[in-house]
Amino acid sequence: MVKDVRTRIAAAFTTAITAGLALVAAAPAQAVPSLSPYVAMGDSYSAGSGIIPLDPTVTPACARTTRNYPNLIADALGIESFTDVTCGNADTQDFYEKQYPSLTPQLDAVTNDTKLVTLTIGGNNNDTLIKVISACISAGTGTAGFGNPCETIYGDQFTNDISNKTYPAVKKALTDIHAKAPSAKVAILAYPQVMPKDNSNCFLVMPIAKGDVPYINKIEDTLNGVVKRAADETGTTFVDMQNSIGHDACKPIGTRWVEPAVWGTNFVPIHPNAIGMQKMADQALAAIGG
Repeated sequence: MVKDVRTRIAAAFTTAITAGLALVAAAPAQAVPSLSPYVAMGDSYSAGSGIIPLDPTVTPACARTTRNYPNLIADALGIESFTDVTCGNADTQDFYEKQYPSLTPQLDAVTNDTKLVTLTIGGNNNDTLIKVISACISAGTGTAGFGNPCETIYGDQFTNDISNKTYPAVKKALTDIHAKAPSAKVAILAYPQVMPKDNSNCFLVMPIAKGDVPYINKIEDTLNGVVKRAADETGTTFVDMQNSIGHDACKPIGTRWVEPAVWGTNFVPIHPNAIGMQKMADQALAAIGG
């Protein structure tokens, strides 16, 4: 009799499990929104300029690597349709015009079917990044690292240009991306930290006067601030890079995410290295839900 009871219990248990599995099989699967096709746009901080290997499908002038954060995102998400139009030295105007004869305007890659767009843009508008770093290195070298010669010479020029010119240009670019791909998730990344936030300096690898370090930090904060403002106003996901603080160009290899002007490992200085690219990809994936 004990055996019969055990048999009935086992049979009932088996029936319950079978019924449960049948219900699970019959239940509709939760739809996972597709992020393919994916289009990557932007400048050298998107292209990963200076990191080997270079992408053989684009002009070497872009210095685009196959290890940039867009490629890392596409791999992580298993995206089948991926178009990378990032290029070093691009600004928002290159979304509408050919940056080089062999290229098409970046915005041409975005279509009504696009489901994901990522970009880093704005730093080259008004030649901001180029002017700031080159001007401050030149000024700092002239004073052997003392004082704040760059701030003394240029004052509010850079922050005014960013607020008055870069901001509306970035906002227009984001608005136009959304218009071309109304169902796409659009994410714009901030620029990672270049100089130490504690305002210390490392003159031998970043020959900028100590007094100009907070000046450069203010300029970068202003740039990231207008990018965030433009993102917020256009329904774009803003990917914050505050976690790059402490990983600036003054830090040693393995800690820094951005290479210095001198003695760096990238052939394009003052740009994210391979670690920096991975960290930017990680932040973007977290922000877009990947």
